[in-house]
Amino acid sequence: MILQALTEYYENLAEQGEVSREGWCRAKVSWAVNLSGDGKILGIISLKREEERGKKKIAVPASLTVPEMVTRSSGVSANFLCDNSKYLLGIDAQGTNRRILDCFQAAKEKHLRLLEGVEGEMARALRLYFESWDPQKAADCAEIRENWDDVTDGGNLIFCQGTDYAQDDPAIRKAWEREKNGAAGGPEGICLVTGKREEIARIHRGIKGVPGAQSSGAALVSFNAPAFESYGKEQSYNAPVGKYAEFAYTTALNDLLSHREYTFQLGDTTVVFWAGSAERVYQRTFSLSAAPGRDNQEELKGIFENLKCHRPIRVEGVELNPEQKFYILGLAPNAARLSVRFFHQNSFGNILENLARHYRRMEMIKPAWEDREYLGIREMLFETVNQKSREKSPISSMAAMVLQAILQGSRYPASLYTDTLIRIRAEQGTVTWGRAGIVKAFLIRNYGWEKGENYMGINEDSKEVAYVLGRLFSVLESIQKDANPTINATIRDRYFNSACTTPVSVFPILIRLKNSHMKKLEREKASAKPYYEGLLGKLMENLTAFPARLSLEEQGQFILGYYHQTQKKYEKREEK
Repeated sequence: MILQALTEYYENLAEQGEVSREGWCRAKVSWAVNLSGDGKILGIISLKREEERGKKKIAVPASLTVPEMVTRSSGVSANFLCDNSKYLLGIDAQGTNRRILDCFQAAKEKHLRLLEGVEGEMARALRLYFESWDPQKAADCAEIRENWDDVTDGGNLIFCQGTDYAQDDPAIRKAWEREKNGAAGGPEGICLVTGKREEIARIHRGIKGVPGAQSSGAALVSFNAPAFESYGKEQSYNAPVGKYAEFAYTTALNDLLSHREYTFQLGDTTVVFWAGSAERVYQRTFSLSAAPGRDNQEELKGIFENLKCHRPIRVEGVELNPEQKFYILGLAPNAARLSVRFFHQNSFGNILENLARHYRRMEMIKPAWEDREYLGIREMLFETVNQKSREKSPISSMAAMVLQAILQGSRYPASLYTDTLIRIRAEQGTVTWGRAGIVKAFLIRNYGWEKGENYMGINEDSKEVAYVLGRLFSVLESIQKDANPTINATIRDRYFNSACTTPVSVFPILIRLKNSHMKKLEREKASAKPYYEGLLGKLMENLTAFPARLSLEEQGQFILGYYHQTQKKYEKREEK
């Protein structure tokens, strides 16, 4: 299903002219070797351009269409017209050796064979270059010597004459396509993707752009040991995919990963997404919906409002089709291969609806300084990790399961809730609005807490014992703070975890402490005492006894009560 969806996506991109056709591919190219008409090196031209990455500007290679590149795992195998310095120049950072000379010889033989009889100045210059170039004398060439560190840094090189690239020469392109069309000869079979009988791909090309995977490319389909093979079939013949489908799905996936704006990270999982029609506006809308920033909250609000009222959704002047097929794929690095964390397919309207329901469950009263209405999925998951640690990524498997649950509208994984509770306890009761939102969303979706919709802000009519206890704990903390304004550590730092799990062991102690604080308030802030006494009286009316233990569900209610009462206190301060 994944390969079929990617193949369909490739065909739509190809119709729009956005990806290379079969026999060609996109590659990152750092340098161009400028040749004279007689095959001499005139200079090395940088093809890198500056790009902003965060707060820094870095030089990135150009993305060019070049002849289809080979898949290399070991051994010597040369590409045509685009390769690294070992193949095209016969050198690396240390110079040359027997292995590197073999690489150059392979490139030389391939270029001379393919360019034999090809007319044109570019083809002639390339033939003369490979016939005359001696890698062992590369240091004698001033142009190579001056750019030695650059051209041997592992990046790809191409050939050119001034501003004309070799791969763009019509005669050379024709020779390459003739070579590709006549290169068949492998075993045939029924392709699992297209259902047609054709030559089966023995090795699938690498997928580049997944952080943590090999920079040279990692395989999505591969077999590297006899234990994974069957019926005497080796390598990718175990999963028969035709050469056309292999080219199509790898080209499509590499194109998706090359557009950083259409991907995002969840732990070690790279999430890519696309519409079956290959219209980019669906990708941009999903990116906005799943990972909203501070500057597009109103735009997202408008999308959800139109969705709720069954009005047409327009983005960038385009009316979105709610029935459009949309695909979301999660990939994780696994040595020289890629692991599929999840694959989700649904109509775009259903995906948006499930996201909107998730955000409604997450609705929570916020501090005055918080200007976001929607907390993106990545930001939500960051609430489960220690913000002071060096590694701030959430647990990868949990992050992938959370995204799946949101997209499918299913129950959240239990680890999202427990990790949030663990983080709150580890930080002695630090309940942010994001953590409170997670607790509320989990209670509604997983515990069927029907009353949860009434708990976006404080619910003063609630008689839920755990919720009332959370409010009571916040009030007791406020009394302590008002009685001792310069105090560094409050009852939250010492008693929050116990109060949240075993109230009977803590609240009697806190009530006795409260009495001494109230006496101090009576002496120094007489007006505060009646206010707190009235508030405590209302809360205690709903309690007949302190429970011995609170369940996980009740611990979440306690946390919400504490958060809401604390925010209520800050609201009153702002009003004053």
